[in-house]
Amino acid sequence: MKTVAVIGAGFTGTLTALRLLASGARVVLINRGHAMARGVAYGTHALEHVLNVPAGRMSAFDEDPGSFLRYVRTVDPSYDASSFVPRRLYGDYLQSLLDSAHLSYPERFQTRLDAVTRIEVDERRTRARLVLASGALLSADRVVLALGNFSPADPPVPASARQFFVSPRYIRDPWQDGVLESVDPDRPVLLIGTGLTMLDVALALVGRGQRAPMHAISRRGLLPLAHRDARNEPPPIHLPAGFLATPPTARGWLRALRQLVASEQALGRDWRDVIGGLRSATPAIWRQLPSNERRRFLRHLRALWDVHRHRCAPQLAAALSGLIGDGLLQVAAGRVREFDEQADGSVRVHWRRRGQTRSETLEIATVINCTGPEGDTRVMNEPLIEQLRRDGLLCPDELGLGLQVDERYALINRQGASSRVLHYVGPFLKAQDWEATAVPELRQHATRLATVLAPEPEPVMAQGPPDRRPGPPSP
Repeated sequence: MKTVAVIGAGFTGTLTALRLLASGARVVLINRGHAMARGVAYGTHALEHVLNVPAGRMSAFDEDPGSFLRYVRTVDPSYDASSFVPRRLYGDYLQSLLDSAHLSYPERFQTRLDAVTRIEVDERRTRARLVLASGALLSADRVVLALGNFSPADPPVPASARQFFVSPRYIRDPWQDGVLESVDPDRPVLLIGTGLTMLDVALALVGRGQRAPMHAISRRGLLPLAHRDARNEPPPIHLPAGFLATPPTARGWLRALRQLVASEQALGRDWRDVIGGLRSATPAIWRQLPSNERRRFLRHLRALWDVHRHRCAPQLAAALSGLIGDGLLQVAAGRVREFDEQADGSVRVHWRRRGQTRSETLEIATVINCTGPEGDTRVMNEPLIEQLRRDGLLCPDELGLGLQVDERYALINRQGASSRVLHYVGPFLKAQDWEATAVPELRQHATRLATVLAPEPEPVMAQGPPDRRPGPPSP
């Protein structure tokens, strides 16, 4: 019986472990945080942090689309498939699935709260040894890196400004426990970034009583766009015949997408319908683009794509509009150039608006990095990633989007060969597929990887408990 070590117990790692157990493997699920089944996304306890997808589309299992909805209705019967529920409930849901797995597979399932600091592959390249921060050693036939969102990189600023990043006035990772408690609600704040992370942080600060202005700056100043009310949302469109034959250039795809949006709007549809219809085809489109066109997309179109594709709940969009309307949140497009710490504890931030040559100044008390999780494994300051990169056991992709893997999710090493032991599943698959950050795509990847590692599955475990009480899976 194979022993598979799964490193990372967010959504992807949790689901991979469940699928492997159902396929007959022995599984050790390892998470370096203080809890399983949380990760960055679902570790928040703030009620204002809600899922960006309606509950009816957040099941962990394609074959049981009502799994998560059944769970949240045990918490609050008023929830329906269109509800955008608190993110902490999704962590509770994933934990309930792990609780059921422990009861169903007590001899084959182990969870450990520990950090993997090193992975060594034996000379025959058939097994691996894992060194843990606690000093423990584990041996496994296969290792799945289910690593997800890491702390954000420091924002890009001129070299002269980087010394500020060691200042207590700078918060690199707003998701660290208790870090926002140091923010004085009566003094102005600078949020670097204007996307979903910025929205979460702004709402969390307001929830703590923020009264002084919050300034948000990003290169383009684009704000998250909203989902429609999911109760009135039509199904995605079907892409027209020949659409995928669009010339493989960033400009060509932008033109084709705009034309498709215009034609669908003439029929009474919405641009969101087009983005939804494009979702399953996005990996094929991305793979068609040559490297230079991918670079062009990342430089010129990525920010536009992100705000249209990764939308926020309608109630969060309304809250964002309220913050801006009340003057509590001020948003601008531009670049930060310098930080000058003052004797009174304030920070003078020099920045330049987009398209302008004249610098402006903000007097603030705290700078919060809201640029989102780091994904560039070429420079990532994470001990395990660094060790595997240094030892040549993994290769970052050339664009800094993730990792190189083959069609079986095996890591490709420095020599270009596929590992027989090490596999990856998670958002670093963006390098190959671009779409690899949301539940619908990640659950498919996790299922495929489990099939690769255990090709002769036993009967599939039922998908999750019908209520919140730990117990064996329901039939």
